[in-house]
Amino acid sequence: MTPQTFDVVCIGNAKIDTFLTLHEANQHLRLIEKTNELCIKFGDKITVDKAEILVGGNAANVAVGTSRLGLHTGIVAEIGKDEFAQKIINTLSFEKVDTSNVRQTEGQQSSFSVILNFKKERTIFSEHVKRSHNFEFGNITTKWVYLTSLGNEWKNAYNKTVDFIKKSKVRLAFNPGTLQIQSGRNNIENVLLATDVLFVNKEEGEALLGHTQGRQSIEDIASNLQKFGPRVVIITDGENGSFAIDDKGNISKKGAIETQVVEKTGAGDAYSSGFLSALINNKPIPEAMEWGTKNSASVIGKVGAQAGLLYV
Repeated sequence: MTPQTFDVVCIGNAKIDTFLTLHEANQHLRLIEKTNELCIKFGDKITVDKAEILVGGNAANVAVGTSRLGLHTGIVAEIGKDEFAQKIINTLSFEKVDTSNVRQTEGQQSSFSVILNFKKERTIFSEHVKRSHNFEFGNITTKWVYLTSLGNEWKNAYNKTVDFIKKSKVRLAFNPGTLQIQSGRNNIENVLLATDVLFVNKEEGEALLGHTQGRQSIEDIASNLQKFGPRVVIITDGENGSFAIDDKGNISKKGAIETQVVEKTGAGDAYSSGFLSALINNKPIPEAMEWGTKNSASVIGKVGAQAGLLYV
């Protein structure tokens, strides 16, 4: 196979996101604000205002985001082999993302998430189809790897990625998923040691440190995470903006952009793709944070993780 050269290769999930948008006055749903619980009547038939089937998954989102910002991007992922898998391939190809390293597993269906969009907040039901994630990197040459969430059999793929990083002297951006964070920091210690840029939100950062939410400032969370290997740590905190600590210990802050929120899925992926694209274009960290912030603000103004991603 002919060697392929990329600016960035994204490793992780590509899946189908089904968005169900419900009007705020929908009589079938009740939000208990005190406990932050969304309630429905058991057995009800609920009318939705709009249903959309879109491509998502962290790796797919960042691949599309970096491609739109002018990078030559590839994706390494494993998907099923059904009609929805073809939608994933077609969407990524349309966005000029190289899909030659997407493995389609015979006899398996695509992974799905169902997202309820209600009162400008999303509730996600996510399926992880069991896959081997037996990735190969022999024909890939790249400047950067962006490693993000995978399903249950993720450890072997993560170890292979670290081996590839070390052998090829590639730079690594890392955004661990829920399964990886829940498994504990010790299980991703080798990845953190190889990481150039770590992307997490505030809650994820606290979980990786094993701290109770709200006990530490973001600056302390960032500096403590840096002790485990990452040269640069980026922490996003919703409406409070984002924070970065560089390899010299310098802290940068960037406020969020006020915008009309339609749906929040993909905000973190949009930030990562903006920040990483700027960094690959040799922009300083404060400017990279600005790229990430603008991209994130644009994404939450539309339904889905990719529709609002900015173009160069």
